[in-house]
Amino acid sequence: MTALLKKYRLEIIGVIVGAIGGYMYYHFVGCATGTCPITSKPLNSTLYGALLGGLLFSSFEPSQKHLETEK
Repeated sequence: MTALLKKYRLEIIGVIVGAIGGYMYYHFVGCATGTCPITSKPLNSTLYGALLGGLLFSSFEPSQKHLETEK
């Protein structure tokens, strides 16, 4: 279990940070009319932020090819 957490730690951190950011966006900016598909509900905004955070943070990991050449 710890090896799995260690392997995907950046993605997990990204999902958490993105979810917090998505909820904060809903809370502070939101959608005044309620017709916005992403920001009209806190769950949608939080899930969208978590997805984007996970994708963003996963792009920071070095590739396996790069790690093999350093050894």
